[in-house]
Amino acid sequence: MKPGAALMRHYLQFKDFRAEEYAYLFERTGIIKKRFKNYEKYTPLVDRTLAMIFEKASTRTRVSFEAGMYQMGGSVVHLTTGDSQLGRAEPVEDSARVISRMVDIVMIRTYEQSKIERFAAHSRVPVINGLTNEYHPCQILADIYTYIEHRGSIAGKVVAWVGDGNNMAHTWLQAAEILGFTVHISTPSGYEVNLDVAGLRSSDCFKVFKDPLEACREADLVTTDVWTSMGYEAENEARRTAFVDWCVDAEMMAAAKPDALFMHCLPAHRGEEVAADVIDGPHSVVWDEAENRMHVQKALMEYLLLGRIG
Repeated sequence: MKPGAALMRHYLQFKDFRAEEYAYLFERTGIIKKRFKNYEKYTPLVDRTLAMIFEKASTRTRVSFEAGMYQMGGSVVHLTTGDSQLGRAEPVEDSARVISRMVDIVMIRTYEQSKIERFAAHSRVPVINGLTNEYHPCQILADIYTYIEHRGSIAGKVVAWVGDGNNMAHTWLQAAEILGFTVHISTPSGYEVNLDVAGLRSSDCFKVFKDPLEACREADLVTTDVWTSMGYEAENEARRTAFVDWCVDAEMMAAAKPDALFMHCLPAHRGEEVAADVIDGPHSVVWDEAENRMHVQKALMEYLLLGRIG
C-alpha cells in the first residue's frame, strides 16, 4: 500500500459509504471537474490500471470510466464475456483472483449482484459496481452531484421516482436514508420496489403513491428510467401496457416545484417513460447528469485508490 492510501474498500451499493464520505466525494468531484473544464492536467493515477468487465453492454458507463481513467493518468483494460473466461466455465472467484493480481481497480457491469459480490470477496483490489440488476450506485452518485451543482444540498428535498421499481429506485432509497431526503415512489402494480433489496433501516425516507401525478406534487426533482431494463426484454409488451400512465409529462412537471429538475439516466425513449417536451425542456439536466458520471467516477476511483487527498 502506498503512503496515504486507504484500506482497501469496494463500492458495490450506495450504502457502502457514509454521509461524510459522500460529502468528501462531492467536494472532490467539483475540484476535479473544474480542473477538467480549465484544461488543467491532473494525473494522480499514473501507473494505475482499471479493468472494466462488461456482461451488460453500455455506452455511458464505458466512455465515462475509460475517458475518466485516461484523464487521471491511468490505463484501461476492457473485457467482455465474449473475449474472456467470464463468459465460459471459469468460476467468478478464479477470475477475480487472477485479474486482481494484474490491475489496480476493477469496474464490473453485470446482471446479478451476487456475482459482483463473489468477485469482490476474492479480489485483491477495489471493485466498483457499474450496474447490476439490483443497484446502480455510480448513476445515483452522478445524479445527486448534479442536483447539488444546480440547486445546492439535497438534504430535506423531495425526489419523485416515476416508473419501474428497479435498480435505480433501490439505490435512490438507499441514498435518501443516508443523505436525509425523501423519495416519492410511484410504480405500476406488480412493479413495486423490493424493500428487502433496498435494505433500509426504516420507512421514514420514502412515501408510496398510486398516482404518479401525486408523487410529483411539490417535488424538487423528478426522475425516471426506461420501462424495460436490460435483461427484461421478454416482458417488453406487457410493460408497455402496464406503464402507459407512468410517462413523465408536462402535467407532472407542472405539479412539481417551479424550479424542479428532471433527470433520466439514459438511454431515453421519448413518448414512453418521458415526453419529449420534458426531457428536452427547461427543467431537464440530463446532459449535465450524463457528463457528471465521468467526474464523480474519477473522484470515486481517486478515493478508492489513494484515500483522502489533503
